[in-house]
Amino acid sequence: MKLTRGNEIAAPLHIPKRHVLGLLLIINILMASRISLSRSIHPILKRTPYPRFTPKGLPKSHPCPLWSSSFSFCLQTLHKTTPTTPLTRSLSPCYSSLSAPSMAAASAADSNPLLQDFDFPPFDVVEAKHVRPGIRALLKNLEDDLEQLERTVEPSWPKLVEPLEKIVDQLAVVWGMINHLKAVKDTPELRAAIEEVQPEKVKFQLRLGQSKPIYNAFKAIQESPEWQSLSDARKRIVESQIKEAILNGVALEDDKREQFNKIEQELERLSQKFGENVLDATKKFEKLVTDKKEIEGLPATALGLAAQTAVSKGHKDATAENGPWIITLDAPSFMSVMQHARNRGLREEVYRAYVTRASSGDLDNTPIIDEILKLRLEKAKLLNYNNYAEVSMATKMATVEKAEELLEKLRTASWDAAVQDMEDLKIFSKNQGAVEANDLTHWDLSFWAERLRESKYDINEEELRPFFSLPKVMDGLFNLAKTLFGIDIEPADGLAPVWNSDVRFYRVKDSSGSPIAYFYFDPYSRPSEKRGGAWMDEVVSRSRVLSRNGTAPRLPVAHMVCNQTPPVGEKPSLMTFREVETVFHEFGHALQHMLTKQDEGLVAGIRGIEWDAVELPSQFMENWCYHRETLMGIAKHYETGESLPEEVYLKLLAARTYRAGSLSLRQLRFASLDLELHTKYVPGGSDSIYDVDQRVSKRTQVIPPLPEDRFLCSFSHIFAGGYAAGYYSYKWAEVLSADAFSAFEDAGLNDSKAVKETGKKFRETILALGGGKAPLEVFVEFRGREPSPEALLRHNGLLSAAASA
Repeated sequence: MKLTRGNEIAAPLHIPKRHVLGLLLIINILMASRISLSRSIHPILKRTPYPRFTPKGLPKSHPCPLWSSSFSFCLQTLHKTTPTTPLTRSLSPCYSSLSAPSMAAASAADSNPLLQDFDFPPFDVVEAKHVRPGIRALLKNLEDDLEQLERTVEPSWPKLVEPLEKIVDQLAVVWGMINHLKAVKDTPELRAAIEEVQPEKVKFQLRLGQSKPIYNAFKAIQESPEWQSLSDARKRIVESQIKEAILNGVALEDDKREQFNKIEQELERLSQKFGENVLDATKKFEKLVTDKKEIEGLPATALGLAAQTAVSKGHKDATAENGPWIITLDAPSFMSVMQHARNRGLREEVYRAYVTRASSGDLDNTPIIDEILKLRLEKAKLLNYNNYAEVSMATKMATVEKAEELLEKLRTASWDAAVQDMEDLKIFSKNQGAVEANDLTHWDLSFWAERLRESKYDINEEELRPFFSLPKVMDGLFNLAKTLFGIDIEPADGLAPVWNSDVRFYRVKDSSGSPIAYFYFDPYSRPSEKRGGAWMDEVVSRSRVLSRNGTAPRLPVAHMVCNQTPPVGEKPSLMTFREVETVFHEFGHALQHMLTKQDEGLVAGIRGIEWDAVELPSQFMENWCYHRETLMGIAKHYETGESLPEEVYLKLLAARTYRAGSLSLRQLRFASLDLELHTKYVPGGSDSIYDVDQRVSKRTQVIPPLPEDRFLCSFSHIFAGGYAAGYYSYKWAEVLSADAFSAFEDAGLNDSKAVKETGKKFRETILALGGGKAPLEVFVEFRGREPSPEALLRHNGLLSAAASA
């Protein structure tokens, strides 16, 4: 997960004078520059199996921020519907047959689904046995295509960018397919196959990324008389390619290039292994409970899930009422224990297991982290940067200094509120007669925070579940999308192959009824084969070059993946409010991918958008969960159809800023730790990575982590995904998203006409322009001014705290 930056200082943010002191809190954060370079083509190929966008690449999976309101676990499937109309021809193939295949390759393509022409990936038939021959045949053909391009390249769009996009896209789609299956349907055989061919794939990526003929052709375009006449999107592509080629080592000679390539190969391998260890360590923990007293307090949904897990593990007679029950570290199970189990000993056991995942034995990620950090620093030095954070920031909006400044100002604004949060918990638990009241620690906080929330706002998340059934939530989400953006979303199950029977498939249509995009939705937790978290990813992007018929562009296809509690028994999937927020969040990402009007495939949708701006649409969509009309439209009791009582809605609204200081500090710990490890930490020095965590946590946590806390060993965002020196992006983009939503508040949330007009403008700018224009320029086009942090502080209830900071 990463993004980009530039170097020109932007004009000051527009802030009312009365807020100047308070809003110095984030005043300088956003506009480190006007000139930002989109992520390059080559990184599109580097699709890690884990979070969001790859370090130098296009957006990959979108894991939501850990422990934030949007990091609950995700969705569930609606009842299956019958397949609808057949695929229109305006969707060109996700992947076309390889060019000039040999007879052997052609024969292989006949039987290997990875090599066949398809409209939608054949997820249902791809197996581990297809990976080795399929990827090798693909790479052989792509190498031939690359050699042909280098022989004939000219500094023109048809002779350079179009053939390059075709090469990039073929590998992106096929490699993306098998990596996606590894994330949602993991098997030892699939792992082994991917591990074997991955070095060959990385070798090709490096060969492409370091191509001097291609690099020189892009330089020639930039220096040509025609440069000024190019569109913004094409200029962004050229600038991106030049920047990324340098970051890919194109300027390195001989020994240094060889060393760089070895580092890249090893980093890819280590990243893959890190993620596998986290998944295996999470799966490994199981606690069998036979005495119901041990799990007193767990809500019915959690008991049902625990019994269902027990049945899947061979306890055939397990029931929610009588057990036995199996507790796991999978998010729905873990969070239920931490928030609701009255058994303090159980909470401690599960918490300690969670924060020490992948930190011992064969699954210990400690040496992997040390080696990753060492290699990243070596890579930075080879590229003449001081540290890896500078490499990361070379393609983002911010700079290291601006990111650190933002984090410190947010920390200052959040600290007193977080201290008060802790005092409130101590007082409340003491009044409840809790023996631990004077010694509250990590495994007590979520439990007592839930009890205080229930007491303060009379809200019990479990009691709200019946009002949030997945079918209703999805209907409401799709209705909101229609209101704001003028689109219709309809089930299209059966149109595209899926990897699991729970996966839903949808068609997105514009106001004329024409299809403009498609997406998959995989809602349920499957801890035995599916990694945790929630993310959105592209399957294919919109592209003029990859049009099927030469006129209409290829349409974008996305997938949304969540890890929500499956339906238990005859009940539909009943969601917590946080799970509702998660669905809205991931759908925001999907909308930016699907509603793009950018036809240049290399900057369409989420491609080419600076990493620290990419959370804007997702966090923007979360705000609608608090919009009265939207929420009341989805909050219907699944049995009676009764609407959520008005007083409960008002309590939800009031509870929005509950423990905002504590939640903010938690995110700031992760972001600060990430930057510290990639700027100041010396691999192999006197401090260990855990010493750094403890030091950072003293500044960012009211209660420091346990001495044995090994959270870093499961911090997949920065070690198995693309958020290295980029985790701060969540907060950076939060300023943008809160201010974007404030445009609707200014227009009047109760004025349907104004909401539709503002929604149309949001679609035409934030969602439509993709990476074809710098994100600051896109924001100004939507908002009419540069971003102000006022809305973020107001939404979080921290405005007064910031003003006094």
